[in-house]
Amino acid sequence: MNLPKGPDSLCFDKDVFMMDDFDVDQFVGECRKQVQLEEMREDLELYYKLLKTAMVELINKDYADFVNLSTNLVGMDKALNQLSVPLGQLREEVMSLRSCVSEVIQSIDNQLSKQEDLQKKKVCVLRLIQVVRSVEKIEKILNSQNSKESSSLEISSPLLAGQILERIATEFNQLQFHAVQSKGMPLLDKVRPRIAGITSMLQQSLEGLLIEGLQTSNVDMVRHCLRTYATIDKTRDAEALVGQVLVKPYMDQVIVEEVVKSNPNGLQLMYSRLLEFVPHHCRLLREVTGGAISSGKADTVPGYDFLVNSVWPEIIKGIEERLPYLFNPGNPDIFYERYSVSMDFVRKYERQCTSQASVKRLRVHPSYTSFHNKWNLPVYFQLRYKEVAGSLENAISDGLEAAPAGSAYHLQVSVVLWSCLVKCWSDKVYLSPLAHRFWKLTLQLYSRYATFLDEVLTKTPATEMTKEPTRPLPSSASSTSSRTSLDEAGSESGSPASLSTKQLVFIAADIQKLQEQIPELAEMVRQRLEAIGFKNFAVVEDALADSKACLSSSVPTLNRRMTQHLTERCCRFLKSASEVPRLYRRTNKDLPARASAYMDNALRPLHQVLTDSTGLVTPSTAQEWLRVALSDCTQRYYETISEVLSSVRKMEESLKRLKQARKGATTTTTAGANGGPTDDSKIRLQLALDVEYLGEQIQKMGLQPTDISMFSTLMDLVKEARELAEQNQ
Repeated sequence: MNLPKGPDSLCFDKDVFMMDDFDVDQFVGECRKQVQLEEMREDLELYYKLLKTAMVELINKDYADFVNLSTNLVGMDKALNQLSVPLGQLREEVMSLRSCVSEVIQSIDNQLSKQEDLQKKKVCVLRLIQVVRSVEKIEKILNSQNSKESSSLEISSPLLAGQILERIATEFNQLQFHAVQSKGMPLLDKVRPRIAGITSMLQQSLEGLLIEGLQTSNVDMVRHCLRTYATIDKTRDAEALVGQVLVKPYMDQVIVEEVVKSNPNGLQLMYSRLLEFVPHHCRLLREVTGGAISSGKADTVPGYDFLVNSVWPEIIKGIEERLPYLFNPGNPDIFYERYSVSMDFVRKYERQCTSQASVKRLRVHPSYTSFHNKWNLPVYFQLRYKEVAGSLENAISDGLEAAPAGSAYHLQVSVVLWSCLVKCWSDKVYLSPLAHRFWKLTLQLYSRYATFLDEVLTKTPATEMTKEPTRPLPSSASSTSSRTSLDEAGSESGSPASLSTKQLVFIAADIQKLQEQIPELAEMVRQRLEAIGFKNFAVVEDALADSKACLSSSVPTLNRRMTQHLTERCCRFLKSASEVPRLYRRTNKDLPARASAYMDNALRPLHQVLTDSTGLVTPSTAQEWLRVALSDCTQRYYETISEVLSSVRKMEESLKRLKQARKGATTTTTAGANGGPTDDSKIRLQLALDVEYLGEQIQKMGLQPTDISMFSTLMDLVKEARELAEQNQ
C-alpha cells in the first residue's frame, strides 16, 4: 500500500508510518530535533487531511464493488461442496501413483546394489587372476633361467641376470599391489606360500648380484640391482646389506681399542682412516646413486643415501661398542680433546655428504642423535665449574693478598678472577653446546667478586695502626692494645682483620682495570657466539653493562672507607693541637717561627695515599679522596682550635681580673721578664702557623683551600687570633 505524497516541507517521511517497528515516542523525538512541537503538529494535521481525502477518493472509486460485495457471495458454499468430491478422487489417484513409483525405485535400487556387488566381486576376481598370472609368469621366468644356467653355465652374463631380475621385480611389484588389494581372499592364502618363495628368491638373487657387483666394481650390475630394489620398494634392505657386507668389515679393522690407545694421536688417526672410507670404497655407489660429481643424472638411481643409512650407522655402532671409554668425562682435559676431535670428524663427514638434504637426513638419524647424547656435556661443565669457581673461592678465602710482581692487577683475587673469565672462553675449555652455561658462569664470577668486595668493605674494620713511628697520645694506649688484639683475632680467622689505605687503593685500581677490560671480554664472547649463529648481542652487552654496574656499586663504599680511614688517621694527630698551650705556658720559649711537628704526622697519610695511588687510579679519584678527608679533618680541627682559643681567652681574662685585683703586685705569668710577648700570644701565633702550613700542604697536594669546606672559616679564626697576638706584643 502506497501512502499519498505530501508536500516537501513536511518534517517527517511518510514511509516511516508503514514500518513494522514504528514507535511513536521515537518518531516524536526525531522530529523534535528538527522542528518545534507546534510546527510538527501542524505538519501532522496537514498530512492527516491528505490521508482523509485520499481515503474518500478510494472509496468513491470502488463504491459499486463495496455495495455488491454481499450479493456476489451468494451460492459460494454450494460451489465449494461440488469441488470437494473431484478433489478427493484426484488425491487418491496421486497417492496410488506415488506408491507405484516408490516400488519401482526400490526395485531399481536393489538391482543397482546387486550390480555393484557383482562389479566388486568381478574386480576381486580379476585381481586374483592377475595375482595368479603374475606368480605363474615369475615362476616361468625363473624356471627358464634356471634351465639355461644349468645347460650353459659358462656363458651366463651378470648383466643379463640383472635385466632378468629387473623384469621379475617389475612383475613382482604388480603382484604385490594386487595382493594387497585382494587381502583376505581365500585364494590369496593358497597362493601366499608361492609369493613368499618368490620374495625370498628375489631378495637372495638381488643380494648375491649386488655383492658381486660391488666386489667386481661392475657399474651396470650395481645400477640394475639398485633400480630393482627401488622397484620393489626395498631400498632400505639394499642400504642395510651394503652396511653389513661393505662397511662393517672395514670398521672392524679400523675401530680397535688397542690401536687407538697405543698412540697419543690414535683417535685422530682412526677418524682419518674412517673419513678415507667414503672416497675409496663408496665411489661406485656414489656414482650410481648420483652422489659423485662426474655421474650423469640420466643414469643415476635416486632414492638412496648410503652415507647416511649404511656408512654412518656402522661407524657409530663400532665406536659405541668398541670404544666406550671415549665418552668418559672424568678427566675434563682428555674429554675436551676427545670431544673436539670427534666433532671435527662429524663436520668433515658432513662435508662428504652429497647435498644439504643429505646433511639434514644425517642430523635427524637416530645414530647421529645417539652419538651426540653419549657425550655427557653437563658433567664436563660441572667439573669445569668446580675448577673455575673453586680457584676463585680459594683466592677469596686468602683475602686481599697482593698479586705477584708484573701482574696486570694488584690483588691476587683480581688476577684469579680475570684468569677464570678468560678460561671460560679459552680454546681448551669452551665448548659451543655449553655456551649458555659458560655465559651464566661468567656473570656469576663477576657477581661473586662484587659480593666479596662488598663483604670486605662493609664487614672488615679499618685499621688504625700506622707503620711510621709516632708519639701516641697518652689516652690512646688502651685503644692501641685493643686494636692489636683485634688484628690477631682477625688473622687467626683467615681473613684480613683490617684494611690499609694501600689495599683500598689496590681495590679501586682493580675495579677500574676490570671495567676497562669488559669490552675485551665482550669481544671474546661475541666471537664465540657468532660461531654458533647467535645474533642478539644487545642482550650480551646489557648483561655485561649490569656486571660493570655491579662492580661500580662497591665504589661508593670504597670511597667512604678510604676517606673515613684517612680522616681517623689524620685526626689522631690533629688532636695534638690541644697540647699547644702546655708547650708555651710558663716555659719561656721563643716566639714560634714554624708549624708544629704534629702537622707533618697528621698529613703524612694523605701524602702516602697520593703516592700510592699515582699510576693506579685516576687523579680525579685520588683528589676526591683527599678533598673529602681534608674537609672532615678541617671540621674536627676547627672544633679543636676553637676550643683551645676559647680556653686561652678565658685564661687571659681570668689573669687580667686577677691582676686588677692585685694592683701593684708583680705578674710573672703573662709577660716575660723583659716585657716580651705573652704566652697567650705565642699560643695564638703557633696555631696560626699550623693552619697556614695546612693550607700550603693542601696546595701541594693539588687542591685549593677553597675546595675544602670550613677551611676559610678556620683561616678567619686563626687570622683573628694572630691579630690579637700582634696587638699584645
